[in-house]
Amino acid sequence: MQTNLITIQDFYNDIFGEYCPQIARYLKDQNNVDIGHFNVFDIATLYDRKNASSTKPTMPYNRRTYYKISLIKGKNTVEYADKVITIDDYALLFATPRIPYRYVPQEVNQAGHFCVFTKDFLAKANSGMHIDELPIFQLNGEFIYRIAANQSKEVKLVFEKMHQEINSDYIYKYDLLRNYVMELIHYGQKLTPLESVSSSIDASARISTLFIELLERQFPISSPSQSIRLKSAIDYAQTLGVHVNHLNKVLKERTGKTTTEIIKARILQEARILLKQTPWNISEIAYGLGFEEVAHFSNFFKKNTNISPLSYRDVMD
Repeated sequence: MQTNLITIQDFYNDIFGEYCPQIARYLKDQNNVDIGHFNVFDIATLYDRKNASSTKPTMPYNRRTYYKISLIKGKNTVEYADKVITIDDYALLFATPRIPYRYVPQEVNQAGHFCVFTKDFLAKANSGMHIDELPIFQLNGEFIYRIAANQSKEVKLVFEKMHQEINSDYIYKYDLLRNYVMELIHYGQKLTPLESVSSSIDASARISTLFIELLERQFPISSPSQSIRLKSAIDYAQTLGVHVNHLNKVLKERTGKTTTEIIKARILQEARILLKQTPWNISEIAYGLGFEEVAHFSNFFKKNTNISPLSYRDVMD
């Protein structure tokens, strides 16, 4: 079992089959002008290249440092967390570095488009928006949407504009490309009903939002030397400056779960990811997730999954 942190450079090396100096210079040039990174691709063209090199186009199950929006046409399987999603025709996928996934094509004929971009790319927008605050990139949300043929035409049009613009000499083209990315993001967010947001968010909503933000800031665990800082409901309440009973009441009313239940569920989710895709030993994983003793982590995992961490890892191999 082995994991890799897939960077933009790794992504290009995989496409072209080897280290490509031209791409390295391209990435360096983008960094020098401080625009973040963005690019857009035609899936059929990439598959032709992969097939020509006899390389299986399956995407490995790894963490990636970049964001990806894909319009997919074809039969595929997407695996993430404990879910397996089957795509029979058209789908729209929004990938974030915080959710590792594996993309497995079930047929040779694949079509569509996708764009990749870094957090810095959208951070250059004037809105001051933080990408991970968007509903489409939340860990508890959906990131794969089956869409109809007429919807795919609307999305395809945006990608075609991207292809045209990135090859243009327009001096403000990256500002325009950011707008196209945001158009796709908003399109995806409208595919499923979102909770209505009041113009004046009440105190309970603010507390709930801040709690989730604090929780998610601790993940992913990317190094055996990293350990989460906030571990209990009291830790979060003190950081937020509220009484633990009030925090628990707010979260129970808004989510149906207690503070402790939400924390445990998120730690368990990260535990499954680390056991599935890292070579770290159990004590390293336990430390990263805030457990002082390996036995405490093993008991926690077995209590919530009915299987020990070692057995879970063996089953997933």
